[in-house]
Amino acid sequence: MSARVTVLGAGVAGLAAALELAQAGAEVEVLEVGKQPGGEAASRFAGGMLAPWCECVSAEPLVAELGRQALDWWPRQYPGTVRNGTLVLAAARDAGELEAFAQRSDNYRRLDADGVATLEPELAGRFRQGLFFADEAHLDPRAALAALVARLQPLGVAIHYGVDASKASGDGRTVLDCRGYAARDRLPELRGVRGEMLLLHSDDVQFARPIRLLHPRGMHYLVPRGGGDYMLGGSMLESDDAGATSARSVMELLNAAYALHPALAEARILELGHGLRPAFPDNLPRLEQRDGRWHLNGLFRHGYLLAPALAQQAAVRLLEAA
Repeated sequence: MSARVTVLGAGVAGLAAALELAQAGAEVEVLEVGKQPGGEAASRFAGGMLAPWCECVSAEPLVAELGRQALDWWPRQYPGTVRNGTLVLAAARDAGELEAFAQRSDNYRRLDADGVATLEPELAGRFRQGLFFADEAHLDPRAALAALVARLQPLGVAIHYGVDASKASGDGRTVLDCRGYAARDRLPELRGVRGEMLLLHSDDVQFARPIRLLHPRGMHYLVPRGGGDYMLGGSMLESDDAGATSARSVMELLNAAYALHPALAEARILELGHGLRPAFPDNLPRLEQRDGRWHLNGLFRHGYLLAPALAQQAAVRLLEAA
């Protein structure tokens, strides 16, 4: 008899885990409180950058180690994954920030002004140097979630929307809780780290890859979505406030866009968004069994990067325990 698993949450972690479990032969169902994949959680407002070497600048080595698996996993599940690398830049006055970034990472190539212009012609004459992480990739999170749902359908995985799964018992099924920050009712040490984003449209500039702009206060990034659309993000606030996007964040994001290229001042704002990213005190993900259910959580700001490796681990451990 195959394992029977109820996955709570249809964000990137829950859908990836459901896919790995179903492909391994488990009978799987998914319960989601929202009305669509990802609900209104962080999975829908993520940058979608698969950047293990860039992320190792501020994350533990484990994040880069697990994250490298995503570079092979996502193209198999979502053909829209784009592997054009990541470009990291800083204004001339912030050259020290770029050097510090380089010292904390690897697997990059240094670029001079001509190298930057060759990669991104729109930036010709704007930046003197940069770092190019050629092996990194990016994807559109909402399209990727839809692709996972489509992959689950022929495997017989039912996704039930509008279901409050917080008290789900499983009725004899194994329960894998992937509810992100909503799981703080069972994981009290979980905290929310607020991220805010803008979705822009511009017909005046064309970028082929994510661009990270460093400055003394941190970093902002611009991620192509195709068709002239770009996701602009980079805010990271230690807050569980789920309210509307703040004016301060919008101003900081738009200032970063203008610093990258003045033409972005004329971009149209298509959407403002925010999400609470789930993090444990050590900012590392966990797959653990507690109080009668399994928990896959704490992916922090690395959801799309870490979900494949954690989903594969979950499938192995849950099937071994069945």
